Amino acid sequence: MRLTSILAMSLLSLFSFSQAKPLDIGSTVPEVEAIDQDGKPFPLNETLRTGTTLVFFYPKANTPGCTAQACSLRDQYQTLLHLNLKIIGVSCDSPQSQKKFKTQHNLPFPLLADEKGQITKAFGVPTTLGFAARQSFLIRNGKVVWRDLHPQTSRHAQDVLQALETLGK
Repeated sequence: MRLTSILAMSLLSLFSFSQAKPLDIGSTVPEVEAIDQDGKPFPLNETLRTGTTLVFFYPKANTPGCTAQACSLRDQYQTLLHLNLKIIGVSCDSPQSQKKFKTQHNLPFPLLADEKGQITKAFGVPTTLGFAARQSFLIRNGKVVWRDLHPQTSRHAQDVLQALETLGK
């Protein structure tokens, strides 16, 4: 009986997930440390305090859906940049995986390696088996102004453009 209980607890921890509550619109963005694809500290708090930034979470670098999502943003990057939008991708991958993903797909924006799940947790993004859910947040001057809790991978950039148009400059 005891061995069965221990085995059951081990399996539960292996398949653990968090059902976090994502940041609401109007929420102040939490302060959290970040590491980029090069393993260097990234000034996330400073970046989010001024201007408009898209922070998009994705489950795993170099998987089909995540590639479609990131490439959608890459393909519209100049348009988004012209609208003064900064873009930051976040997953629970290692810096090495993020670097490979960024290089392989010519992604012009930083990718944050959230191996310990600190950013994911701070934003209230749920995780399953150590993979972040696909969610996106538009941050303006430190406050959440828009969120998409189920972004469509291939049309992510179009949805962000539409949100920016609705929000106005």
